[in-house]
Amino acid sequence: MNIKVLFLGLVFTLGSGMAIGQQKDKSVEHRVVFQEDGKYAGWPANHGIWAWGDEILVGFVEASFKEAQPGLHTYDPKTAENQYARSLDGGETWTIQDAYSLGQTASGNDNNIAPDRADVPTVLSEPMPDFTSEDFLLTFLRQNNHNGPSLFYYSEDKGAHWKGPYVFRNMGTPGIANRTDYHVEGKQALSAFVTSAKTNSKEGKVGFVRTTDGGLTWSLVSWVTSEHGGFDIMPSSIRLDENTWLTTIRTRLENGENLISSYLSKDNGSTWSRLRDPAPDTGRGGSPPALVKLKDGRLALGYIHRSDFGSRVHVRFSSDDGLSWSDEILLRSGDGANRDAGYPRMIQRADGKLVMIYYWNHVNDKDAKPYRYIAATIFDPGQWK
Repeated sequence: MNIKVLFLGLVFTLGSGMAIGQQKDKSVEHRVVFQEDGKYAGWPANHGIWAWGDEILVGFVEASFKEAQPGLHTYDPKTAENQYARSLDGGETWTIQDAYSLGQTASGNDNNIAPDRADVPTVLSEPMPDFTSEDFLLTFLRQNNHNGPSLFYYSEDKGAHWKGPYVFRNMGTPGIANRTDYHVEGKQALSAFVTSAKTNSKEGKVGFVRTTDGGLTWSLVSWVTSEHGGFDIMPSSIRLDENTWLTTIRTRLENGENLISSYLSKDNGSTWSRLRDPAPDTGRGGSPPALVKLKDGRLALGYIHRSDFGSRVHVRFSSDDGLSWSDEILLRSGDGANRDAGYPRMIQRADGKLVMIYYWNHVNDKDAKPYRYIAATIFDPGQWK
């Protein structure tokens, strides 16, 4: 079993750069979740995040760093494997463990398990256990970003061990390439937002699915978005009440513009209406959303504005269940991050502070190391009421 313990008490404060709408300089802490020379770490949004008070679990990918790759990412795909980071103190310190040793043994997108070690997903034959248990976790993974196929694992002990891999069926779609966005509705009832391939087998559009028998069968309840020349992928969603759902979605228009869109259902996911876009510009390449309902009733939306000339970490708040949003608030900028950054996940810890986890770099600083790493930004949302 491969375990790495990192005690990285690195704390940074927000610099002088501000986005429109930010009132004044606020106290914001930046921590390192995982960083290792010669390694590339990325894409927490492709995995799940869970929290129990000050205990946090989040997934990511680790690979060998490799310069001069075509495209955006400087890593060797052949070496990429899934990892988990766990904190017991609200994101201050972290322990790293490889997903394979925990039971996630299938190969997949950026999880290149050798054929002689990889397990083939099977069909779930018995219902998963009580979804309402706080120890129960479910995670979806995929073979590629377009038409999948997808698979899933579940845990009965907060991710200490995982059972699977299990087949997640396409349900009559051109293919499903899931990330993890599920919501417990009962002991054997659970809903999830999925990303389906379009008719051309390219990503994607967002659907809403449900199981009522512990995952033995799933039904496609509705399409949240319709097919267009760009894509809608990587939803982050919340249930506002028994019949009301809000989802935020990474959207790219046919003209290449990137934004975060949002949709509301008032009939338990049967139909959807588009709301005002929470983040109308997320930069070159765009950002998945990280949506959280706060203890004070507001919503918080974390995302990254990606730029070759300096990526930025932002949050916005809503006091009316996503009908309108604050101006974007700048949490991090000016430290040399190119656009190979972002993909956030976010939770609220026991003291009310938000912990946003994403991958980051400082490659535009010629004196800094070039390696991508997993970062956490910790801040009190009460500062912006």
